[in-house]
Amino acid sequence: MTKTQFKASISGDIVSFTSLSIEGRELLEQRLKDLVTLLDKHFSVFARVIKGDYLEGYLPQPGQALRVALLVKYYIKAASDKIASGRKEAGLFRTYGIRLAIGIGEISRFDPVKGIIDGEAIYLSGRIINSQPGTHGKNAIVKSTFFIASSQQNIEDEFGPVLALLDVLIAKSTARQCEVIYLKLLGHNEEEISQTLGITQATVNQHSRSGGWNAVQKAVDRFSIAIKQLEI
Repeated sequence: MTKTQFKASISGDIVSFTSLSIEGRELLEQRLKDLVTLLDKHFSVFARVIKGDYLEGYLPQPGQALRVALLVKYYIKAASDKIASGRKEAGLFRTYGIRLAIGIGEISRFDPVKGIIDGEAIYLSGRIINSQPGTHGKNAIVKSTFFIASSQQNIEDEFGPVLALLDVLIAKSTARQCEVIYLKLLGHNEEEISQTLGITQATVNQHSRSGGWNAVQKAVDRFSIAIKQLEI
């Protein structure tokens, strides 16, 4: 019997992209380019940006999928105030940043040179994002921005509620808290973060606690274990 090789994907779109100014879109474009480089360097993730506001990626190590997805969420929101500066109508972007889905399943074809990502995982994550209502216009309402879909129902059952709670946590986090937490997701300790951001270690610790780092870390660790159990 052939063993299923689970892989992971992420798909996402920028919330309320059209509310950003031209300058804001340019800043976001550079932020996304930096993110793609960062994901490749630290997690060997092949990611790309399509049409300026849609992100998708292939993760060869599915156990890292929640860490990577959270990193994307926190990384974009960390710069949200600067990107949306002076734009009152960009409130949804400031709050949520990006709407993101994780897909767990098979990847039948991957060719980074040709830019091909094909298979169940990318289909699942993309379908969730494409089925969501629009986030443009002054009457737009956003209910959820963090999802997971899997060929294994137990993964959805366990982590769907977890991602919903993390979604609320991130939405309530400040840009500085997001900055601290995405650096922690990259593996930096508080001393290193204080030097990087030019703030005291006590301030780093305060932002970490206020931003709910302990809950984030426990969720990431549990996800990794759950995916490993699928592969046994």
